[in-house]
Parts: sequence; structure tokens; C-alpha cells
Amino acid sequence: MSQHPQAFLQYIIEQRRTDFQRVTVAFSLWGKHKGCFSKTGTLFVAAMFTLTEVASLNDIKPTYRILKPWWDVFMDYLGLVMLMLAIFGTTMQISKDQVSCLPCLGQPEDASGGKANSFPQKCSGKAGSSAPIGDPIATAVPLVSKDLPDEAVNEIHSVLHTSAEQYPNQPQPTGIKTNLDFQQYVFINQMCYHVALPWYSKYFPYLALIHTLILMVSSNFWFKYPKTSSKIEHFVSILGRCFESPWTTKALSETACEDSEEHKQRLTGASSTPHQMSLEENNEGASPNQATPMLGVKISADKPVAEVPSSMTILDKKDGEQAKALFEKVRKFRAHVEDSDFIYKLYVAQTAVKTVKFILILSYTSTFLAEIKFYHVCEPDIKQLTGYKTFFCTHNMAYMLRKLLLTYVALILIYGMTCLYSLYWVFRRPLKEYSFEKVREESSFSDIPDVKNDFAFLLHMVDQYDQLHSKRFGVFLSEVSENKLREISLNHEWTFEKLRQLVFRNAQDQQELHLFMLSGLPNAVFDLTDLEVLKLELIPEVRFSPKVSQMTTLRELHLCHCPAKVDQTAFAFLRDHLRCLHVKFTDVAEIPPWVYMLRSLRELNLTGNLNSENNKMIGLESMRDLRHLKTLCLKSNLTKMPTNITDLSPHLIRLLVHNDGTKLLVLNSLKKMSSLIELELYNCELERIPHAVFSLTNLQELDLKSNNIRTIEEIISFQHLKRLTCLKLWHNNIVSIPASIGQIRSLESLHLCHNKLEALPPALFTLPKLRHLDVSHNSITVLPPDVGLLPNLQHLAINSNKLEVLPKPLFRCTKLKVLCLGNNGLTTIPETVGQLVQLTQLELRGNCLERLPAQLGSCRLLHKNGLIVEDHLFDTLPVEVKETISRETNVSFTSGL
Repeated sequence: MSQHPQAFLQYIIEQRRTDFQRVTVAFSLWGKHKGCFSKTGTLFVAAMFTLTEVASLNDIKPTYRILKPWWDVFMDYLGLVMLMLAIFGTTMQISKDQVSCLPCLGQPEDASGGKANSFPQKCSGKAGSSAPIGDPIATAVPLVSKDLPDEAVNEIHSVLHTSAEQYPNQPQPTGIKTNLDFQQYVFINQMCYHVALPWYSKYFPYLALIHTLILMVSSNFWFKYPKTSSKIEHFVSILGRCFESPWTTKALSETACEDSEEHKQRLTGASSTPHQMSLEENNEGASPNQATPMLGVKISADKPVAEVPSSMTILDKKDGEQAKALFEKVRKFRAHVEDSDFIYKLYVAQTAVKTVKFILILSYTSTFLAEIKFYHVCEPDIKQLTGYKTFFCTHNMAYMLRKLLLTYVALILIYGMTCLYSLYWVFRRPLKEYSFEKVREESSFSDIPDVKNDFAFLLHMVDQYDQLHSKRFGVFLSEVSENKLREISLNHEWTFEKLRQLVFRNAQDQQELHLFMLSGLPNAVFDLTDLEVLKLELIPEVRFSPKVSQMTTLRELHLCHCPAKVDQTAFAFLRDHLRCLHVKFTDVAEIPPWVYMLRSLRELNLTGNLNSENNKMIGLESMRDLRHLKTLCLKSNLTKMPTNITDLSPHLIRLLVHNDGTKLLVLNSLKKMSSLIELELYNCELERIPHAVFSLTNLQELDLKSNNIRTIEEIISFQHLKRLTCLKLWHNNIVSIPASIGQIRSLESLHLCHNKLEALPPALFTLPKLRHLDVSHNSITVLPPDVGLLPNLQHLAINSNKLEVLPKPLFRCTKLKVLCLGNNGLTTIPETVGQLVQLTQLELRGNCLERLPAQLGSCRLLHKNGLIVEDHLFDTLPVEVKETISRETNVSFTSGL
């Protein structure tokens, strides 16, 4: 270096120029991107975001992975690779991207004289501003000193002076003189970066980053959108619990056990007779799906069913409760999701957006790919500042950007092909319908329903992950599975000992069991072989298995809002043994069809909605099989009498119609019920006695309680009903009794209480057979003396009227056993009351009596508990009379014990 002072000097100048340029660029970038230097010294976009933060856009909950098919997972990974590629390009663009430009001193070679992609070998500038190649740059050193600090200028001058003295023969440096200083080069580079460089070369990394972010957001938008994310989260939660539920494992294991047993049966061939008998016993515990419904009767199938090991049916109580809750959640979720297909539409929309995005990126990227070049010709309008019009520039990131772009296009192509496949999968078959046909074939749960809309779409997505999830989920859509679970839990809770404690003897001295609001009918009920009356209320699923044939004493059954099914063997038993059946329902369709085939039934009570619109649905045509039915009770809201009820006319003797206040308008079908002995028409809003009643020649008792009858002039027509013994017209609005009442010579009991009577006609007391007369709760002021003309009168109730005096002939009715005179205005009781020697009940409370006659002692059958009177009046009796009444009461009580 000491031998070449000029070269050494030029080296120092270039080093200082380069150092100064680096510092200037660094501080310039620092001013624009403060805090962007990484720990390794590489400029990084820390002010924007890190790779980890951006990648989080592609994150979903781990539990959602079951809803991501392979193409979505593959596109997620492609998105991550493209994201890293975009961030790498963006980082390099910010930290390294620049152009270097030199002025053009001549015209470039034409196409025939040089390479198309090479710079010109020679440029000629203007006169006085350029020098030929090889000429010494004698004035180059002094010109550059103005850009350097003072100490650098002094050092350069000293070195030049020393070198000139020591090396006088040193040649001058050669090159092209441009007369541009450092600031001008910086200015030119910046101008040409914005003018000559194509926009795609400058913004490709940013565009790649934006496109990748959009694709990543589009891939998982249906997991983040509030309207869909809540349903998806709920679905995934339920699906996970169903998959892990012990009940799912036990149900599928039980199915596998049954299938293996059937396979063995097919291999071993037909079984012997004893083996068939054992299979019939095992069928008792078979699931309901092994029966074929016929008129509501469950008939056992021919195929054998393996007996499930006891370990299969043992389920922990906590697991059972959780499984029950899962059934309810699945039912509600299905009802909620099946109403809409919004999740399906959103997934299709986001897939379409990704496909359109892929086409857009590919179309414009292929157009601008050729514009990324290493060199560029720049012609900024700055000749007045630099003295040059044209500059040749190089782009240092061109080769790197081109490689990144090619890689990005390749990834986009793969991404786009995957999007096209996903669209093909979405539209190649209806995803808004899902069939569990395969699950039904492989399991014993043949009632698993098909689903639709969003529910079906979610299950299709799950199948792309693992079809076992859908299979296990289907278990909780089956009513048969739910019934099995209920049965297991129910039998575990309601044991024979617990049910035995609930059995009691009713008023008819029958052993009765009442079960209320259970999930089903416990099997232990069928072990109560001495049970006579069984009442089931609000039990959603009642199934009578063949074991009911053990209950040989069962005669009466009550089903209150209990849909009941019976097996063939159970039906045969109930058909031959059941005598009385009560069915309470909300709609007529809830009546079990097998009810109309119980040929040994004597009494049938139907309570529920049987209005005129549904009369045809009652199934009375099948009532012809009820050959021994004697009593039919309809508690409903009938507007007309069912016409088909006449099929029961040959043997029906009691018909009770209790309405809820609905007006019964048409009763013509009653005319054909010639065998009727007792007829009750309660609360039917009748205003007169129906004419159809007068055709019932065998009628013995007529009860028209709680109607709106005001007049009974038609009562004379009852004289044709020779067997009529009891007439009940109570709780009406009857004002008077016609004299024609005396024509009903066969009448033995007359109930006219709770009406508006003010007087009693004398003809009433000419009925020779009248034994029971009730005219209480009216406005009667006088009891006619003709009452003594009723020699057979045993019960007279005239309480709650306005009587003040009792006629003495009343006490000629020596057969009176019950005399109710309470709540009147009586002031005295005649002494002739002692003639009523058969009197067992006397009601006097609520009158204006001052004392009781001592002759009450002559009523030997009257006891203290039969004498209804105030205590202070009882004390007015003589001591011996009180002792007699009280002693007789005690004796009667002791004999009763």
C-alpha cells in the first residue's frame, strides 16, 4: 500500500463513503421503524406482530378438531406455510430491499449489437461533464471532500501531499467521472425505487400476508361466528359426553352380545323344544323393538334373543342419571338445530370465498410474475437536480422475491385444488340429510331417526373424523335405548320389598297399589301376585311384559295419562282376566288400541277429550269385541252421543256421561240402548228431560245431576217406564213439581235437592213405593200433612229449607230410619217423634229449638252418633234418656270392635 499512495487514498475515501452511507441509511430506517431491530441484528417487523400472534388466527379449540375433515386440516397447514413465507418476505422487504442506480452517460446498444439483458458497455455524456475511459481523474479527490467531515478532509490532504512527494511516478486512478456526490446518489436511489420499480416488486410480501390472513380467517370463520359457534360448542360438548358415557358402551356391548348369539343360533341350527322354552323366557326381557305392533299389541318376534348377562344391565346410579340428562340434552339440541341450516350455509360460503380468493390471487399473480427483474431503467424527472436523465438500477431483492413468489404460487395452487375438492364434497350429495341406516342395521336400535339440516351436516363432518362418534351419538337418539336405560334405573330403585310396603287395602277391602310419576313400570310389580287393583298415574312408558300373567288376582287397572303397550302373552292374560279398566287421557288417540279387545272386561271408564270432532276416532267399531261390557263411563266434553255406541246395546246396562259443562245436543242414539238399566247425564247443560230417555223401557235409574233443567212437565212420560225406581233431578233449577209425578207408580227414590222448590204437590205423596225422598236445600216453607200417606218412607231429607212447623202425620211413617230436619226454622219437635221406633239418624242442628222431647228415648235404635244436634240441646234431655242413648252408643261401639 505504501507503493501506491493514490490507490490507498482512494480506498480510504471509499471506506469513509461506505461507512457514512451505512450510518445514514441505518438512521433513516431507525427513524421510520423505531424498535424494529431483532436480537440478532436483523431488522424485523416487531412494531406489527410476531409469527406466533398471526398463527393464532388459525387456532381453534382442541375439541373442535372432530369437525375438521382432512382437507381443512391440510389447508390449515398450507396457510401456516404461506404465513411464514409472507412474514419472511415482509421482513426482508423492510430490512434489505433497495435499489442501486448509476447515471447513463450514453445510449445503450441496440438489440443487434448486445445482449438484451445486459447493461451498455459505453455511455457518452455531455461536453465538459464526462471523460473518456482510461483518463486520469485528476480532480476527483478535491471534489469529494465537501461531503466528509473536517478531520477527514485534513487527513486526506495530508496523505495526498505525502504521497505526491514520495511517489511522484504513481499513475492516476481511472474510471468514469459522474460529478455526483453521495447525497445525490441517495436521492436518485429513492426516486428510482418509487418510479422505476414495479408496484408488485414492492408490495408482493404485503399482499401475500394479507391474502394469507384472509384465507386463514375464512377457514375457521364458522367456528368463531357467534351464531354458529354456540351451536357448535354445544354439539361438541354433547358429542364428547355421549362418546364417553358408560351407557353407550353398555348399550353397544349388549347389541354385540345379541349379534354373537344370533350368529351361534344360525350355525347350530334349530333348537330343541326345551331350548325354545328357555328362549321364550328370555324374550321377557327383550327390547321393545323385537316385537311387531298390531293394534297396539306388541307381538314377540320369532328370532331368538340372547339373555344379556347381569353385568351388562348393572349401571351405576350416577352414570344412569348422567345418561338420562344426556338423552334430554340431545332431544332439546336436535329440536333446536334441526330447524335451521345456517351452519351449513356458512361453511359453504366460506369455502366459496376461499375458492374465489384462490382464483383471484392466481390470475393477477401470473400476470405480474414476469415484472420482477434484477435491473431496471429509470427516467425520473430530476435532470435539473442531477444533470442526468436516465439511470440504470439494480434491485437487490429481485431474485429472492421471484423465488418466494414461485413458491407462493405453488402453495396457492395446492390450496386452490383442495378448495375445489371441498366444494365437490359439499355438493356431491345432500349434506342436510343424515341417515343412521348403517347404525340401525348393526345395532338393536332400529328406531334411531334420520336427522336433517345443521344437525345432519355436523354429523357428516364428524364422520370425516371418525364414524364411531356418530354411531355412539345415535344411541342417544333412540327411544328404545332411552327406555332400556329407564328400565334398568327403575328396576334398580324400585325393588320388590319397596313396592310391597306401598300395597294397602282400599275401601272395598282389595289389595291396591298406586304408582305415581315414575319413569316406567318396575318389573317387580309383576311379582306382587296377590295384587287386585293397580293404579298407574303419569308414567310416560308402561309396558306389560309376559310376567304379568303371574298376577292371577288382578282384576282392576287404572291408566292415568300412561301410554301402555303389551306383549302378546301379556295381552292374552289381560284379555281373559281383567274386569275393570280406567283410562284417563288428553287426546282420544292416546287410548291404547288393545283396550277395545279385552273381551272379558265388565267396566270401562274413559276420561278425556272425546268431543264431536274426534268421536269417529274412538274406535267404537272394535268395541264389538267387548262382549261382556256392562258399564261404560265417558267423562269428557261430548256434544253428541257417539252413534257407534249402539253396538254395545245388547249387553250394556249402565251408561254414564259426565261432561265438563259442554252442552250435549244430540242423544238420538240413546233410543237404541234398550238394555240400559242405569243412565247418568251429568253436567250436560240439559234444559229439559231428553225425549230419548222415554224409549228406554228397561231403565231403572235416571240421574240428571248438575244440568240446567227448569221445568219437568215431561215427567208424565215416565209412566211408560214401568221399571223406573230411582229419579235424580238434583242440582238443577227446578221451580215446581207437576202433579203428574203421581203417575210414576214404580218410583222408590226421588232426589230433588239443590233446586228452587217452594212447595210440594200432594200428588207426590201418593207414590206407594216411595222409600227415599230428598228435597233438601230448597225454599220449601210447608211440609204437607199428606206426607203421612207414605207408609214405606224410610229416608226423608228436608233440611236447609224454611220449615217452621212439622205436621203430626209425619210421624205416622213408622218405617223412617233417617230424618234430616236441620237448618230450618223449627221451634219445637212434636212428642210423637217417639213413634219412629226404627229411627237411626235424626238431624236437628241449625233450628230454633229450646229443648228436645223426652220421647226420643223411645227410639231405641237412635244413638248418640246418629243424633245431630247442638250440645246444649242434648243436655235438655232427661238423664235416663241421655244415658240410654249414650249407653247404646257404647254398646254398639264395643260390639263393632
